[in-house]
Amino acid sequence: MFESVFHLPSPRPRSRFARLAAGLVAAILLAPVLLLPATAHATPALVIEVESGKVLLAEEATKPWYPASITKLMTAYVTFKALRAGRLTPETLITVSANAAAQKPSKMGFKVGTQVTVDNALKMMLVKSANDMAVVLAEGVSGSLPAFVAEMNATAAQLGMTGSHFANPNGLPDPDNISTARDLAVLARHIFLDFPEQTDLFRIPAIRIGPAVIRSYNKLIDRYPGADGMKTGFVCASGFNLVASAKRGDRHLIAVVLGTSSGRERTEQAALLLERGFQHSWHIFGAVAPTVEGLRNEGGAPTDMRLQVCGGKRKNTASEDDDTPSTASGYVAAGMGGLGENVTGASLLQKLPPSMPPVEVWVGPVPSAEALAAAYPPPPEKKKPVVKDKAAAGKKKGQTTAVIDTSAPTDEAAPGAAPKPAAKTTPAPKPAAKPAPKPAPAQASAVPAPKPAPKPAAKPLPKPAAAPTYPLVPPPPPQ
Repeated sequence: MFESVFHLPSPRPRSRFARLAAGLVAAILLAPVLLLPATAHATPALVIEVESGKVLLAEEATKPWYPASITKLMTAYVTFKALRAGRLTPETLITVSANAAAQKPSKMGFKVGTQVTVDNALKMMLVKSANDMAVVLAEGVSGSLPAFVAEMNATAAQLGMTGSHFANPNGLPDPDNISTARDLAVLARHIFLDFPEQTDLFRIPAIRIGPAVIRSYNKLIDRYPGADGMKTGFVCASGFNLVASAKRGDRHLIAVVLGTSSGRERTEQAALLLERGFQHSWHIFGAVAPTVEGLRNEGGAPTDMRLQVCGGKRKNTASEDDDTPSTASGYVAAGMGGLGENVTGASLLQKLPPSMPPVEVWVGPVPSAEALAAAYPPPPEKKKPVVKDKAAAGKKKGQTTAVIDTSAPTDEAAPGAAPKPAAKTTPAPKPAAKPAPKPAPAQASAVPAPKPAPKPAAKPLPKPAAAPTYPLVPPPPPQ
């Protein structure tokens, strides 16, 4: 049962004591998995120790999944390799290309030609989850996007990530961008072991660029005791993903949560998984505990969470910054030893003192307000109101409230309808002709003086914009 669940290779013959010990470890390891609520069985979850690689908890950990922005962990790893190899330095300036600027949000939004340092691009990519900065790094490190993606897949093969294939450096939707909880844990562990000098990048709670402060989507930072970072991810097909790291004393754990229905749910589930992982002690059976590298990835197509996560029943628009209350806040609480069944993910989170102030980032080689202002494209011009109706209205005479035909204002014949109001107003001079014979010729010059009152109605013609009825005219149909 142990081997079938974790897909371990067949063991060699062992002593009776070793087999007994392995059986006890299997029972201990599987107990928490079997005690998970039934609703939690649909999506992957995994907890490992960083130093030993031992698996503490596992659920669907070898199942194919869309990693979304957790892909950026591999982008960071390949960049770290390039830095160590001397191909570039943290201060190397790399340029925003048209391809990078065209990436979909989340992104920094700099215009084409803007330059940033490798160090700043890494910070923006990991904290803001900026898709444009991932492409900037890829092109800066390898010279082209295809070359960088090839490096990502070669690195995955070297690390033994047998269930992973990368199609881009940022995790935007692509059917060929696939991984597993097991592989993502392997990658995260190698970041800590292979590049310890870079790990502070993953625990930054916020960056400051100019006057703006951008906070990390990883809500465990400064809320879960011991949390020291890693990466979130989200696309509709993947659901809400999180690779989280935490340290307590001499223990360092990594938790992977994939496919939750909200950002808050992934945070709470990760907190519970880490808390449960810290309850385990492997001092007795450590020699026979499974390791993350020993798990065998499954084949098949990734699960598509689009309907569950972004379907029509959702009350709000799903996004990386989603904070919808969790519907499964009791996840993995059952059987959590001394914590009790009433423990929820929310109960494990608290407002901790800030671990560090927002880290400043900038464009160009040094901070510059002028360079930052020039890095953003000008805001789009506001569309001017359509003048067609006003011009047509300018041809209308006099009492526009009574003569505008609102039934078909955008027809080609609409301008020709302007004479119609004139036809309706032409009877106005006729009354002026009738009283003319009654008075004496001398008085006729005085009487018409007040009667031309209708004529002054023509004076508003130079002021068509003031006509009160124009808003009633429907705008022309969209082009």
